[in-house]
Amino acid sequence: MRTHPRRSVHGGRHELGQNFLIHRPTIHAIVDLVASTEGTILEIGAGDGALTTPLARLGRPLVAIDIDEHRVRTLRRRLPNVRVQHADALRHPLDQPVVVGNVPFHLTTPIMRRMLTRRSWRHAILLTQWEVARKRAGVGGGTMMSAQAAPWFEFRLHGRVPARHFRPVPSVDGGIIGITRRGSPLVDPRDRVAYEQFVRGVFTGRGGDIVALVQRSARLTRGQAKAAVREARIDGCRLPRDLRPEQWAALWGAVT
Repeated sequence: MRTHPRRSVHGGRHELGQNFLIHRPTIHAIVDLVASTEGTILEIGAGDGALTTPLARLGRPLVAIDIDEHRVRTLRRRLPNVRVQHADALRHPLDQPVVVGNVPFHLTTPIMRRMLTRRSWRHAILLTQWEVARKRAGVGGGTMMSAQAAPWFEFRLHGRVPARHFRPVPSVDGGIIGITRRGSPLVDPRDRVAYEQFVRGVFTGRGGDIVALVQRSARLTRGQAKAAVREARIDGCRLPRDLRPEQWAALWGAVT
């Protein structure tokens, strides 16, 4: 099968899930957020360089990756001082202190899940689907994924980006989310797997209230679960999505 000379072997821009950011104020806002961090920058999904070019002006070491080999060659010619690599964000080691990128919307969740298991980066500024950004930041209630990561990461929503600010125009808006690794984890890292299983059990279990959910997930008696919820200072009427990171950590400490 022959490919078009300007078409990536991975497919065209729609197959790659690329929606290029064209809104200058949003670009500047993302670059300003990155400017407040320190260390080498890794840009994922560099595309045509809308973010890469202003990021390069920060004067810091910059690595830009993209899965489209044609765009990689173009960026290498345009930005000789940037280390541009042909790589997949789902396989690249994500080994720099600061990660930034306009994430392909259809890959938002797998890329974010992968990032939250890597230990080498400290700050991430990501442009994702609005609903994903909103949920990860806990606006309107947290998600299981956010609760599982909350003892090790802080999430902050930095704004909504209308669909019209991309080309081609996607069917949904985007959102800018900042993720920072906590200097002092709320839960012992050695407990991470067990803690994540506990959170999963609370979110997916059956029960009329938080006490029942904790009881089943931690395999406690009703009295023990009540005591754990009380110790974590959680209102018994709360749902898992309503709990703050500190409450999840306190609840874990109370059941272990």
